[in-house]
Amino acid sequence: MKGGKLIIFSAPSGSGKTTIVQHLLKQKKLNLDFSISATSREPRKGENHGQDYYYISLKQFKQHIKNNDFLEWEEVYRDNFYGTLKTEIERIWAKGKNVIFDIDVVGGLRIKKKFPAQTLSVFVKPPSVDELKIRLKKRKTESDEKINMRIAKASVELATAPQFDFIIENIDLNIALKEAEVLVANYIKKSNE
Repeated sequence: MKGGKLIIFSAPSGSGKTTIVQHLLKQKKLNLDFSISATSREPRKGENHGQDYYYISLKQFKQHIKNNDFLEWEEVYRDNFYGTLKTEIERIWAKGKNVIFDIDVVGGLRIKKKFPAQTLSVFVKPPSVDELKIRLKKRKTESDEKINMRIAKASVELATAPQFDFIIENIDLNIALKEAEVLVANYIKKSNE
């Protein structure tokens, strides 16, 4: 696989990475396209196949693993798999665009390790774990049990932040958006020189 740039945004759930990625996708000058991950979980209310995720059955997901169809994959929670299909990256590169990922930290670091020369990895850090819990509760998309699982996982994920190229602390969203935009623009510009 060879092509454009890979821009990774990783963070614990509720840190604001999706909001940042959506903002960056609207910046036409960055020439980005979103890498849609595959998952074995059921869609949440308002999510669409082929837009938010490729929703595939657990059996299909495991078959893709056997076929070595994934650039990276992980069982995030029991029988709850997420991964990046190689065909997704090829689809975006074929359009002459750079790939942007909204991905968990393990997947982000795996991609960075496979493509170190063409990857920018950014960790979005929440102000605190307490603030993270407040944000997750405000979403009203998950049970308290699921939120507690995400908070426990967040502590582990926060420890990986130094392994990323840059850390954006999302205390003020407008500042974080601008910081991300400048970071990605500079990376793409420097890479094309």
